Amino acid sequence: MSTTLTHLPSPPQDTTPPESGRGRWAFWRSPAGQPPWARPALLGIAFVAVVLYAWNLPRVDYAPLYSDAVKSMSGSWKAFLFGAVDPQATATLDKLAGSFVPQVVSAKIFGYSEWSLALPQVIEGVISVLVLYRVVRRWAGVVPGLLAAGIFTLTPVAASMFGHSMQDGLLTMCLVLAVDAYQRAVLEGRLRSLVWASVWIGIGFQAKMLQAWMILPALAIGYLLTAPIETRRRVKHVGIAGVVMLAVSLSWVALYTFTPASSRPYVSGTTNNSAFAMVFGYNGLARVGINLPGAVPDAGRSGGAPALGPPDHPLDMSEAGPGDVGQGPGDRGAGDRGPGDTGPGDTGPGAGQPGPGDMGPGDTGPGDTGPGQGQPEPGQGQPGPGDVLVLPNGDVIVGPGGGPPPQADPSKVESRTDPLGWNKLLDGHLGVAISWLFPLAFLALFCGLWWSRRAERTDPVRGGLLMWGVWLVTFTFVFSFGDVAHTAYVASFAPALAALSALGIVMFWRAYQRGGRAAWALPVAIAAQVAWSAWLWSHYPGFLPWARWGTLALGVLALVVLILARVLKNPSSTVVKAGLVVGVVAMLAAPATYAVSVLDSDYSGSSFDANAGPASGSA
Repeated sequence: MSTTLTHLPSPPQDTTPPESGRGRWAFWRSPAGQPPWARPALLGIAFVAVVLYAWNLPRVDYAPLYSDAVKSMSGSWKAFLFGAVDPQATATLDKLAGSFVPQVVSAKIFGYSEWSLALPQVIEGVISVLVLYRVVRRWAGVVPGLLAAGIFTLTPVAASMFGHSMQDGLLTMCLVLAVDAYQRAVLEGRLRSLVWASVWIGIGFQAKMLQAWMILPALAIGYLLTAPIETRRRVKHVGIAGVVMLAVSLSWVALYTFTPASSRPYVSGTTNNSAFAMVFGYNGLARVGINLPGAVPDAGRSGGAPALGPPDHPLDMSEAGPGDVGQGPGDRGAGDRGPGDTGPGDTGPGAGQPGPGDMGPGDTGPGDTGPGQGQPEPGQGQPGPGDVLVLPNGDVIVGPGGGPPPQADPSKVESRTDPLGWNKLLDGHLGVAISWLFPLAFLALFCGLWWSRRAERTDPVRGGLLMWGVWLVTFTFVFSFGDVAHTAYVASFAPALAALSALGIVMFWRAYQRGGRAAWALPVAIAAQVAWSAWLWSHYPGFLPWARWGTLALGVLALVVLILARVLKNPSSTVVKAGLVVGVVAMLAAPATYAVSVLDSDYSGSSFDANAGPASGSA
């Protein structure tokens, strides 16, 4: 094995002996073979995750339509089985029923409320943090594991997403659990563990359909190239796991396909009542501009709600504008539901009646189109005394006695990039949601693969680099050229970014301490990260400017110390370590600042916009 591998962490050996019955309950103590501070540090990171993700539970909002589906599914077994949006089970949403199961279970236990629907995502987020630590610890050691758990916790899109009722939280957890099982499989060539990985991918498919399959190239390539068994067995194992994955993934689609149309709801997002068209067309290939027969074309929704049934169906929304909730033009917008309002499928006194502050009959919701849409009709939709009506085109109408129109938050501005362009991940709301650590992660991937190029085929560290790298490249390519309708989609980047960034920090730190040309990788990484963070943050100059300049100052200070330490002879070890610590803090400070901003409800995102900081869709 080449000496260049000394820059990389040595894979830890998971040979922890079984603990005694007495010590098993001392969960705050590190297991044998780990430093005494490892478990307390992990619990501290988990506590931070709980605080960030659960902080806004008391004031979280409903996700229109999705919350209606949960309510219907929690009151009707037929609606539960098919994921219907109404108790009569006449139509579904454009999602599989499995995506709402955690919320339905929570609603049955704690009652139907905003916070009970968001609680499962908090739990899924904490599980993801703990499991990711275990995965990276097995791969690269305790310190990279703790760094990965911390980076994942402080990823802005994760901090917002896990605090709201979004199906992307379930997908992210399933992907991390799939990698956990895959890791056991690839280290020992175990078919059973690989099958478990495929089961978790299948469950993730129930949450977000084809997006769960985007991890398949990473796991398949990683196993085929690095598992410590002969080629024939590797191919056989991947084939068996693939069959299991397909069976679990397509179980609900098969249920729908083989149930007579008269005995099941109509499938949303389709023109032919086909679950296959909804999953692989409307929510699949249509995102990259390919329209399958029977699927509602992607261009027809324009970011709004899908048709909930065939033409003339009571729940049809094909004429509604983006974000509207109801049965076409004239219904109120999705964001206009006040406390106590009801949606499709709600029952009880007052169901279907507009609540306080709602638009009345004939009023228009945000995004409505057509003649007269967006303007109040004579005698209708006019603001009452003290009301301020903001029209979709930006015009403001103030009612009698009304005050001045509300001022926009100066820290929140529109994206500089085309939300449909190939560079959508490099700036704007998607950039600050997930892209902060792109330079560090990609540099770690490149250097790690180069430094381990002479390693054995089964080397676990290089194998992990290969798997995480394929994951990162696959998701980057698909989301760069595909449709990203909601910010939460990019949360599936977070595990790979966290793992590669954590390895990069440790790898570059060790390379710097050993000296030679490789030592310059750390200053390069710090410089790239600080410059990139300054670029992303410059889009929102009004958001915590002191923190932005403080982060930049820390990066410059770290670079000066580290460069001088390489140039001067016999530098102080204390000064060098201080420079290393300051450099790491400078690289992670910007995304951490944005993530922590969710503690302010104005920057915590919403049920349809998983973002933190000034890019949040919150008021």
